[in-house]
Formats: sequence, C-alpha cells, structure tokens
Amino acid sequence: MRLDDVMAVIDALEKAEVRYAVFGAMAMAAHGLERATRDLGLFVAVDEDNIARLRQALGTVFDDPELQEITADDLAGEYPVIQYGPADADYTIDIVGRLGDAFAFDDLEILTTSVGTSTLRVVSPATLYLMKHDTVRPRDRDDAARLRRAFDVGE
Repeated sequence: MRLDDVMAVIDALEKAEVRYAVFGAMAMAAHGLERATRDLGLFVAVDEDNIARLRQALGTVFDDPELQEITADDLAGEYPVIQYGPADADYTIDIVGRLGDAFAFDDLEILTTSVGTSTLRVVSPATLYLMKHDTVRPRDRDDAARLRRAFDVGE
C-alpha cells in the first residue's frame, strides 16, 4: 500500500472529524517498525454520527456508492469488522468496531502524530502490544516481540 493512498484516507478522516485510530501494520510503521502490508487497519467509534462521517470521508476519496452500506449496527454487531476493497486498488481497508471483548474504541490509548503536513491518530505501542501479544497468528506474536524490544512494553 502506498503512503499517498494511506494519507488520502487519513486526511479525509481528519477533515470529517472521524473518531478513528490506525492500528496493525500501519501503526507499527508509524512507530518506526516497518512491516509490509496490503491493508489499512482503522479502529472506529461505532456511534451513528461517527460512522456517517466515516462514510462521507471515504466517499471523498473513493467514488463508490457501496460505502453507504457501512453501518454502525454492523460495526457494533456480532461481526464488528468490515473489509472495504476500493475498486481498482490492490489494498483493503479493515474497518473495526471492536476486537472481541478485549478492545472497543474507548479502550484504546491513541496518540496523535504528524506525517508530513498531515495529522495521524494511531494506537500507542503499548496498545498495539496488548492487541498482538496473545493471538494465534505468528506475525502478530512477532510484532508483539518487536514492540516489546523497541518500546519496553508488555511483560
């Protein structure tokens, strides 16, 4: 995923005042721990007003009527993840309302940083560690170990 693509989405979210936080590999990169990825992980607050702003923001980047199908009810429901694949793009945007019972938006420690002239809201290294350290995916466990060494978080 190209940085220009990510920043177009982030700038739109910021302009629309969406309550979001980048997590996953893009958050790792924002903290200086690069890992290749083909997705942008967005954790969002699932109230209806915020999701309306999310749809509006994404609509300024992608001319796609399917964005209107993203709902707060879906993101607050039993399967609180929507994977959006923009047409003619080789990446996806994972929009997450919660991670099981472990994390909801209000549970996240969110840092604000700058990337060029843009503002980026990203989960903290400690939050990333907690999200990744006890999963079954080897990639997540590797990420957690890298976070622990780089930021002295966790165990």
